[in-house]
Amino acid sequence: MVYQQLFEVKMVQWLVIALALFAGTASAASTASRIVGGQPTSIEQYPSIVQVEFLGVFTNTWSQSCAANIINNFYVLSAAHCFAGIFYDRSRRRIRGGSSFRNIGGEVIGIVREFNHPDYNIIPGDADINVVRLSAPIIYNPVMQRAMIVPQDYEIPDNMPVVHAGWGAIEWQGPLSFQLQDVTIYTVNRQICAERYLTLDPPRQITENMICAGILDVGGKDACQADSGGPMYLGDIIVGVVAWGHRCANDTFPGVSTAVGPYSDWIVATAV
Repeated sequence: MVYQQLFEVKMVQWLVIALALFAGTASAASTASRIVGGQPTSIEQYPSIVQVEFLGVFTNTWSQSCAANIINNFYVLSAAHCFAGIFYDRSRRRIRGGSSFRNIGGEVIGIVREFNHPDYNIIPGDADINVVRLSAPIIYNPVMQRAMIVPQDYEIPDNMPVVHAGWGAIEWQGPLSFQLQDVTIYTVNRQICAERYLTLDPPRQITENMICAGILDVGGKDACQADSGGPMYLGDIIVGVVAWGHRCANDTFPGVSTAVGPYSDWIVATAV
């Protein structure tokens, strides 16, 4: 089994090279934003992650509330729900890249337009993914680098170790982390995940466009509030975008990320 998993990871890495090259050429709470059980890390380890800052409607101050992933000089990949809602206005969103610390340091860039996937929320929580165009180009450096994404229709196997990174809450409804954190969890069989979410009141649907991950029947590790839009890494490849879940680090209900594989071609076609 270990050798099979290693083989699958290597295959993904080779397939992703072609997609990354193509993208480069083309570009010439319970469901609200949702790291628990993790440890501090640095932006040097995850140079493709950026903070998404919101300008508060009532506070009129900027604060990190979601995350995103650099996919080329002008575009980042995030969760659609971070760029939607009754109070949404693109003038109240910006990104901060190149800093390990929440709300300070690095480089701040505004946004020009959000492209939420057209299927977003037709089924609640489904297609929770978007591409965002920036107002100025990202200049690559050691702490701001483009991410690689999986090829179209790649399906991640069950029980694979994956990593979340972000500045989100360190416990359900707890304080946000000042320093970037990461945590390793494991993908959960979609049918098992779906059966569990159907027991909620009201029930939630798990679709083929979602990845469930956590420490099943144990809990204690997960993404959490303000990690939405951030990465789910398999190795150094982004296979998912943090989307939603039932609370955080729950032993019964794994966290849910939007799978990137069903949308890879759309991402490449949009981020031009």
